[in-house]
Amino acid sequence: MQDVDINMSEKDIELMQEKIDAGILLAQKRLKEKVIREDGELVVMRDGKVTHITAVDLEEE
Repeated sequence: MQDVDINMSEKDIELMQEKIDAGILLAQKRLKEKVIREDGELVVMRDGKVTHITAVDLEEE
């Protein structure tokens, strides 16, 4: 395996972070769409408590 120079500029880091953030938002959007399409339910942790979110609740957001 080749050694890679990992010295990234602040701009490179900022661009990479923007891409990561965009990917996370896209994944969240697709998950919501899937839950709504399948009339399912999401189980998430909010404020240290397990919370169930129905497809109806997601449609209202």
